[in-house]
Amino acid sequence: MQFPFFKKVLIALRRLRYPGAADYWERRYAGGGDSGAGSAGRLAVYKAETVNRFVREHHIQSVVEFGCGDGRQLRLAEYPIYCGLDVSKSAVLRCRDLFAGDTSRCFERYRPELFNPHDFQADMALSLEVIFHLTEDDVYNLYIRHLFAAARRWVVIFSSDRVDTTGGIFPHFRPRRFSDDVPAGWSLIGRLENPHNDISVSEFFFFKKDAPGDCDGG
Repeated sequence: MQFPFFKKVLIALRRLRYPGAADYWERRYAGGGDSGAGSAGRLAVYKAETVNRFVREHHIQSVVEFGCGDGRQLRLAEYPIYCGLDVSKSAVLRCRDLFAGDTSRCFERYRPELFNPHDFQADMALSLEVIFHLTEDDVYNLYIRHLFAAARRWVVIFSSDRVDTTGGIFPHFRPRRFSDDVPAGWSLIGRLENPHNDISVSEFFFFKKDAPGDCDGG
């Protein structure tokens, strides 16, 4: 994509000021910011209804979420047991305050380089509009690996699944074709188009762990 000169300058300046994904979100939450428009309003309700229905239909008892953010989305959730992870210390502390006294909820900081998915096993792992904010390749690769390794049976992702055509104009936003990087042993069992695509580029993707002995992944 060709940009006029001033756009190229703007992109360069934004990249220089961008501290990386983890620092960007920590600064945002520490400064009183939130997870964005997707965690409120009609999109938040849609995400909650979809995931809650999936949890009920598949009798899921435990959920681990990679990227819990400010906790607003979680207030609509109906998960028996839940653990929220986030790279931002401020987001984790905010969620702990928001759900203080609720013993079915826990929150921990996600440090990709130190994370052991065996310590956070759950029936289902969840990722809601996080993947396209993973701007560094090494962080993205670890995140995908950890997301699927922490799930005993199901992984639910709400994200875009397309290559980046933005030209880097928004440093904190980098679309990924993540379906190419799903680990072996998992099958896509459903894809749900987003009826609110006027305000979100994301869709739902539902993955199931293959049973032992499955040869075709189906």
